[in-house]
Amino acid sequence: MKKIVYLLLFVSVVFTSCSKEKKSNKAGLKMQEFVINISKYFRSYDSDFIVIPQNGEELAFTDLDQESGLNMDYVNACDGLGIEELFYNGDLSVDDYRLGLLRTAKSKLKIMVADYLNDNSNYNDDVQRCLNEGFICFPRLRSNYYYNEIPDTVINEDTLDITKLADAQNYLYVIGLNDNYSNKDSLISALAQTNWDVIIMDLFFADSPLSKSDVAQLKTKANGGKRLVIAYMNIGSAENYRYYWKDNWKLHHPSWLKKPYEGYEDEIWVKFWDQEWQDIIYGNDDSYAKKIIDAGFDGVYLDNVEAFYSLYFD
Repeated sequence: MKKIVYLLLFVSVVFTSCSKEKKSNKAGLKMQEFVINISKYFRSYDSDFIVIPQNGEELAFTDLDQESGLNMDYVNACDGLGIEELFYNGDLSVDDYRLGLLRTAKSKLKIMVADYLNDNSNYNDDVQRCLNEGFICFPRLRSNYYYNEIPDTVINEDTLDITKLADAQNYLYVIGLNDNYSNKDSLISALAQTNWDVIIMDLFFADSPLSKSDVAQLKTKANGGKRLVIAYMNIGSAENYRYYWKDNWKLHHPSWLKKPYEGYEDEIWVKFWDQEWQDIIYGNDDSYAKKIIDAGFDGVYLDNVEAFYSLYFD
């Protein structure tokens, strides 16, 4: 009798696991479509507009499966992949599965690694691991976990004119920087005095989007070389401090505010396939994407594309 019970339990676990995998894959295909459509919207205004999804690297492959080869519609919609915690997640913790995916994807896409280090003695090792793979990197230490500091050192600093992402030797990721500056001009001035090839930053200072003049000031490095300025946009979770947030919104109201985002109390995972959410992100003159275009950014950095991991269709 016990053998029968164990067998039934095993079958149930396997069935449940397969069912979740199918749902995750279905959601992943919807996220692929979402990213591709966002890219098409941006590039309808500027054919050279740069698109960089963060994490969710399986999306670069057909059916989210490395053995099925690269999904060229997705790859062609993107210029790079942003990756967090690949070699270090506090301590050394190499993610061999993701690394294998990225080794395939790097033939077509620029790989941008943002590792988190508990100890600055591991800094050089992290940099070398990235460089050995042909990736560019932004190692961040404990105080910079939320991307709220401008590091003193620029990795592989250069005077080159960077006009496309493939040419970048380094990048600065500073989406949490606003609280460190009393006004927008001081923030712009601090960033303008750096020599990073690429700056990834928030569209907004306080509640106001940066102007085209603000962004233009950042497109030249302090040493005179040109650089790229990329706007951060969260497409997998809603942030309750953004311009689009309504006072009466809360979890499940609207219904596409689906799931709490553990560790980020100001964010809620969204049903990203919902049309109301997609309309907030792109496709119209009131959208987040259009504000990025109007500000004159060179590209967009799409956060939380990995929402498909845990958000399934009802």
